[in-house]
Parts: sequence; structure tokens; C-alpha cells
Amino acid sequence: MYKIRSTNALLLGIFILGLTACSTYQKVPYFRNIPADSSVYARGSMIPTVDYQALKIKPDDLLGITVSTLDNSTAILSDAGVRPQGAPGGAIASQPGNGFLVSAAGTVELPLLGSLQVAGYTTEQVKEWIRTKAAKYYKDPVVSVRLMNFKVTVLGEVARPGSYFINGEKATLLDALGLAGDLTIYGNRQNVLLLRDSGGKQKSVRFNLNDGQALTSPYLYLQQNDVVYIEPGKAKAAANNAGRTQTIAIVGSIVSVLIVALTRFR
Repeated sequence: MYKIRSTNALLLGIFILGLTACSTYQKVPYFRNIPADSSVYARGSMIPTVDYQALKIKPDDLLGITVSTLDNSTAILSDAGVRPQGAPGGAIASQPGNGFLVSAAGTVELPLLGSLQVAGYTTEQVKEWIRTKAAKYYKDPVVSVRLMNFKVTVLGEVARPGSYFINGEKATLLDALGLAGDLTIYGNRQNVLLLRDSGGKQKSVRFNLNDGQALTSPYLYLQQNDVVYIEPGKAKAAANNAGRTQTIAIVGSIVSVLIVALTRFR
């Protein structure tokens, strides 16, 4: 009778452990509700996503701006390459690594071209405005405007938490997680937090990466200075508690052995 009860208890424990493991696994894969049948493997599947909106320049942004001329006799390139060599007029360029800082009022001061309102506009719009202004002084001006401080910060349960600079202007939440080495096994994929500065206030948005609907969020594409936080899941707390319990058990065993030894030697 005792053996039967022990066997039943063991089987029940294994069953519960299996259910727990299955439940934990269900929380790990991304986008579980995206179809995975044979037709998808053969022909692919269109997944609804949100349209990309170009980044808007903000106060305190750093812009890399170059203006160069290109004519039949002389070529002047940006500060990333060749310097002006005896060309009439020359080139307007940000110093390497410095750039032009957007003021609190949303303007930048450009040599010769003067002050230009840029906050709230895209780099493409600003590039066209600068080209129009530069055409008064240069023949066939070639203009480049880029955002130099597109930085995102990823914190919490990722392999490499930290701040990352994005090349270009188009990056998603998934790109940021990729730069940070992806979530650890303990990261809560169902409650990823995005913090975004919105006119001096912090706006918070939550993502459930287990659900493909996350790809349709208007906040999927990141903006400069976004912060992504991955909170630890319950498994992390359970692992920590298990570690503490094991430590307490070991210490308790050592203390018990010492007490028994001291008692015997008295």
C-alpha cells in the first residue's frame, strides 16, 4: 500500500513538473500566434505591420550637416572624405564627431546660411531647405543631413544592457533588443516597457512579444533617446528563491553537524 502511494505521488510530481515546464516554454517564443503551417513554409505569409514614420528632429539633437559643390572643374566632398582643395566658395560642414546642436528653440546656426528652424521636421525636409539656401552661394550644391545622436537604451533582462547608437534613422524595438543580445531566458516577454520623451514628459508603452500584434503597434519604430526595459519574469524570482533556500539548507546542515559534534564531545 505504501509503495502504491509513493508511486502515485511520484507520478503526480512528474505530471505537475511537466505542466510547469510546458507553461514556462509557452512564454518564451516570440509571436506564437503567427501561422506556422506548411503553406507558410512554402509560400510565406504576409504579416500586418505598422507604416514607418520618418523621425522628427528635436531640441538637443545633433545633426551632421555637409554642403558641397560638384561642377565640371572641381569636386568638393563632405568632411567624411576629401577636404576642399582650392575650390571657390568651399564647403560648409560639421566638425567630425561634433555636428550642429539643435537649440532649445529648435534652431541650428549654419555658417553663411544663418539660423534655420529644424525641430519638428525630418532630415529630408531640412536637407531641401538647406539646398535652396545654399544655391544662392554655390553652384549645384550637394547637401547631406543626418541625425548623429539616434541613441536607445536597453535595460533589464537582456544579455548586454546599455546605450546603443543606431546607424540610420529606421530602427524597431526588435533591432534594439538585437543590439542588446536579446532577452535572457528570465526576461518577461509579455510585458516589455518602452519609455519615450514626449514634450518633456515620459510616455510609457507596453509590448507583449509573445503576440504578433506587437508588430502593428505605432510605437514599434523607435525614436531618439527611447528607453526599453525588460522586467524579470517569475522564473527569475523562483530561481533566486531556490538559490537562497539551497544556501539556507546548506548552512543549516553545517550548523546541525557542528551542534551534534559539540554535543558528543562534551
